[in-house]
Amino acid sequence: MPELSFARLPEIDPARITAHMSDPRMAAHMPLLTGSWDAAATEAFVAAKEACWTRDGLGHWAFLADGDYCGWGGFQKEGAEWDFGLVLEPSSFGLGPAIARKALAFARADARIPFVTFLLPPTRRHLGALARLGARPEGEVAHEGARFLKFRLETPGQAAPPG
Repeated sequence: MPELSFARLPEIDPARITAHMSDPRMAAHMPLLTGSWDAAATEAFVAAKEACWTRDGLGHWAFLADGDYCGWGGFQKEGAEWDFGLVLEPSSFGLGPAIARKALAFARADARIPFVTFLLPPTRRHLGALARLGARPEGEVAHEGARFLKFRLETPGQAAPPG
């Protein structure tokens, strides 16, 4: 298993994010990913994710495996809820459970996050990993005009947020 770490998105070469997000396999399970993805889309994406850090003190990270970018995700405040997202490069799909466990350990240690939500497109059929994490289904919701399956995982904060 590679060493997993998290970095801020501006630390990643934008061309790497552009290549990742313009891979046609990404759109298969990302209903909000429409149209083409280019350098301008990456610039806007990174700026939007950094704005979440400024507004909420938390946001999305770049995920690194042995120091190499393998995807992005993390926590984004949606109203009163913290939604967790995980978007990996196809070559790193197998790292999803380990990255999720590491991120959810962060959530459990952060008093701001009493629970986490997951929004998955209905095209996702293999949901056993969420059940193994303890997430429970909450039905379907619409988000930005797309349908999603919503799950909730209790993550009672145990300590102050890591510095």
